[in-house]
Amino acid sequence: MESAAVDPSDAIPVDTSSDGVAEKDPDANMAEDEGNVEEEPKELRNLDGGDTGENSAPREAVTFNAVYNKKKYEITFDLDETIASLKKHLESIINVTSDMQKIMVKGLADNKKTLREVGITPTTKVLIVGSQVSDVLSVTQPAKGASAPEEKVCAAKESFFENKIHKKVISAGVPPDAMMGIKNSKDALPDTPLTGMLNKNLGKVRLTFKLELDQIWFGTKERTEKVNMSSIKTIVSEPIPGNEEYHVVGFQLGPTEASRYWVYWVPAQYVESIKRTVLGNWQYY
Repeated sequence: MESAAVDPSDAIPVDTSSDGVAEKDPDANMAEDEGNVEEEPKELRNLDGGDTGENSAPREAVTFNAVYNKKKYEITFDLDETIASLKKHLESIINVTSDMQKIMVKGLADNKKTLREVGITPTTKVLIVGSQVSDVLSVTQPAKGASAPEEKVCAAKESFFENKIHKKVISAGVPPDAMMGIKNSKDALPDTPLTGMLNKNLGKVRLTFKLELDQIWFGTKERTEKVNMSSIKTIVSEPIPGNEEYHVVGFQLGPTEASRYWVYWVPAQYVESIKRTVLGNWQYY
């Protein structure tokens, strides 16, 4: 059987420059690529419309109940934001500045940690303690006609440890049941009270921090004095010469320096935590 002859003019031109594969029209390729572009999934976008990246997880919020001044508030906030950011958010809700707030979640929550890290969930008990600035000022303002502390300071002020009261207690030496002191260290407060310290009368003193009540308890053999932390104007401390692992700490309970409650032989590693727990980041001067 004879093959039919093919007219050269009817042949389909073939480009054999790439191993015999026909080359497509560039314009057709571009149109095809544009048609294959998929819209970005909405869950990969930030709330402001930005791209979070294919490996970023969407933000997660938590709704929980917080109690302040015996009143319950329903709060919704980002789980991956810090406690410091939460305090800022709460300022307009409870009318307490962030520096004067303490967030309690099974103990005092660290400002630098996130809500997720401290374990806040919809069932977590969150307690907020703190006082409004106006309340603190009303407590710490000197009485009318009272002299300012600096007016009472003599030009030749005696050395702190030359004061007769301090000298008497320090000269008695370290109490035998004093807690171990560590110099140049800053530790968190233990879960148990601080014990083995002395007051100006050489009586035993223990300090208990009732964070859920926003109180500090000064306990002696005779009685326990319960003081609201917001009423403490300032806290001063001095390392004891020759025993720098211990400090003398003064809690100012009233408007003048004369109201300071002195505690001796406080372990040095807890002094900064005492100040931060009682005063927060704010002090009245």
